[in-house]
Amino acid sequence: MTAAPASRRIGAQGAFELRAVLRNGEQVMVTVLLPLMLLGGLARATFLTFDTAGATRIDLVTPGVLAFALMSSAFTSPAMTTAFDRRNGVLRLMATTPLGPTGLLAGKLVGVLAVQLAQVVVIGGAGLVLGWRPDAAGVVAAVVAWILGTTAWGAAALLAAGRVRAEAVIALANIVLVLLAFGGVVLPASVLPAGLAHLVGWLPSGALGEALRAALIHGTWAVRPLVVLAVWAAGLGAAAARWFRWS
Repeated sequence: MTAAPASRRIGAQGAFELRAVLRNGEQVMVTVLLPLMLLGGLARATFLTFDTAGATRIDLVTPGVLAFALMSSAFTSPAMTTAFDRRNGVLRLMATTPLGPTGLLAGKLVGVLAVQLAQVVVIGGAGLVLGWRPDAAGVVAAVVAWILGTTAWGAAALLAAGRVRAEAVIALANIVLVLLAFGGVVLPASVLPAGLAHLVGWLPSGALGEALRAALIHGTWAVRPLVVLAVWAAGLGAAAARWFRWS
């Protein structure tokens, strides 16, 4: 019996990864429900005041919430599931199947992108209902920022899963979620203290938030944040390829 074509094997693995996320209540909470609560709270809670720099609250908040959601799906679920698969010997066994290491990683990427597409539809749709009006001229720039951000955080997930104990990855993922919420992602770095605002702009989290806001609010390409994302994506990708362990 011959193995199925690579595209079919990768597609099947991607579908499995997507189902695993959808069946996990905690992951659904992190990837969809928490971003929706952030979106509604920041858009409608009048007791929360911050400088919108001339934009409406919903126009400012929605790109940041999208950035938060995309990073959480690229890092949290892949890091935890891959870490436990490595601990339990699943990765070592699957690496010897026709899927192979490359197919396994490609399948995980397909699963992440499927989750992210669902996030964009659900969160973007909620934003539109609340009055969000993104600048159509920035769609391409937003997609480029999305791809670079997903690459950087996905590589970080594999690096953590391949080097850190599974239990420690859970704690790390929770810490990262807190940093994502308050690290220049959901709201601009300008609302943070001066020193911290400068720092987060050089992190992959703050850079993605800034790039998406520039694209979807003003329809422009934020060159520096995109370069920062590209550097992080290249560096973390190289580190994951060098130090990831299958067992």
